[in-house]
Amino acid sequence: MTDAADRATWNDRAIAAEYAVLDAYVRRAGPLAWSRAAHPSRPGLRGAWDEASVWHFWWQAHLIDATIDAAHHRPTAGRRRRPGALTRGLRARNLGRWVNPFYDDIAWLGLALQRDEALTGGAAGLRRISVRLESAIDPAVGALPWRTGSNLYNAPANGPAAILLARAGRVGAAAALADWMHETLVDPATGLVRDGISGAPGSWTTRTELYTYCQGVALAAQLEVWARMNGATRGGGERFLARGVALIGAIDAWCAEPGRDGVLPAAGGGDGGLFAGITCRHLAWAARTLERIPGAADAAASARELVLRNAEAAWAGRGERDGRPVFAPDWRVPAAVPTTAVRPGATTAGAVGESVTAEGDLSVQLSAWLALEAAVSLTN
Repeated sequence: MTDAADRATWNDRAIAAEYAVLDAYVRRAGPLAWSRAAHPSRPGLRGAWDEASVWHFWWQAHLIDATIDAAHHRPTAGRRRRPGALTRGLRARNLGRWVNPFYDDIAWLGLALQRDEALTGGAAGLRRISVRLESAIDPAVGALPWRTGSNLYNAPANGPAAILLARAGRVGAAAALADWMHETLVDPATGLVRDGISGAPGSWTTRTELYTYCQGVALAAQLEVWARMNGATRGGGERFLARGVALIGAIDAWCAEPGRDGVLPAAGGGDGGLFAGITCRHLAWAARTLERIPGAADAAASARELVLRNAEAAWAGRGERDGRPVFAPDWRVPAAVPTTAVRPGATTAGAVGESVTAEGDLSVQLSAWLALEAAVSLTN
């Protein structure tokens, strides 16, 4: 396949995922747009739940990010307007506020706003989020808690916060968070990043779960700090670069384990439905960042191959409903297209569970869209 044909193929696939998500999950009212967490089995069938009442802050943040991808990859007037409408919808659903008690949520929103303030109109929110994140770092721990009042310090909060702070020029704070994640959360046996720690100084309990998206955000945090602190042209920052390269190798080895078929581990629906797509986004960014760095070409090639392999798997396993693709939560197996109305999963202790049919969750479909846009970014 020629480069031009490759680009066209991935763009066509990303367009299909884009339209599927927008048709099923996004509603608009004037200048506002917002998402719903799950959807009925076919157009016109509302099911036994009120679609307007179920909405999740951090899913909406990633939806904004995906629409920014689409606007950059396939610019049209409608695509350029959509991120701003979704940003306004998020603020309206969040009672006019840019922030909430969860530091991972607001870091994700900050990253979306930061990517293109002209599209989102979120400059004021970005400034508030950056200050809030830096001021919330616990000096006794050296990291952010998951949320206000929590004793859980994890990669899902500290990874995106480190990326955002580095890009906002608060490099010292970002470097401290990247160091903390490496020193505290990396599993010495696999080189992968564990979820977090909870408790108090002197009596920490390590949460040993290896979640896919923890790898993606830790990878981007290390490489973003390296790029912003010292960078390739100025020298230095070697520890951050070395950690990023090592983590790509660990992710590659993880995907190569028996039964994985080279595909990122699945995490079901609900919040877990977004994990693999988030990791593909950050692997693609790492591939583009490292491809011209001496000594890092192999890592860049591995990251690129991981993205394309996972995006291909997601596409190959798709089902179809009303002419639109439906993606599986596990990209190694065919999607199970819902045939009955989908009730959103319950939220327990701040985490969203999967619906009865995970393919009905916005998170699962959005994750595949993110992966496909990541593939587009590597072929554009």
